[in-house]
Amino acid sequence: MKINKKKIGLGIIVFLIIAQFFRIDKTNPPVDPMNTIEKLENAPQDVTQLLERACYDCHSNNTNYPWYTNIAPVSWWVKRHINKGRAALNYSEWGTYSPSKKQHKKEESADFIEKGWMPIGFYKIMHSEARITDEERKLLVDWFRSI
Repeated sequence: MKINKKKIGLGIIVFLIIAQFFRIDKTNPPVDPMNTIEKLENAPQDVTQLLERACYDCHSNNTNYPWYTNIAPVSWWVKRHINKGRAALNYSEWGTYSPSKKQHKKEESADFIEKGWMPIGFYKIMHSEARITDEERKLLVDWFRSI
């Protein structure tokens, strides 16, 4: 059986064109400033800035959608990642967590940041501003362990 590369290529092109009609929802849920981690845990300004720069696109209701989220199917992948990130941990909804969940999320945040698992590698490739230095990493880890 001979594979017709032209038909496969045409099929991919047609798929990509049709995919552009299926846009992701870029509406951020509302944020109650009184429910955020920085407010409830009295985060210092430098910690707040680090969280906003390195964590908030996936772990808050303050996502900034970059230009490439206008291109399907990349946009679908990004939106799925954001939804999973928010479901796992949402710093904008910190006040809705039980004390035990907060404790678990603080420990998890410190561990993931300390091990270099967060921010994730692919995100840092696309968002150089999310790269954190060893000093900034230590600052976040120490803060999470202190609250």
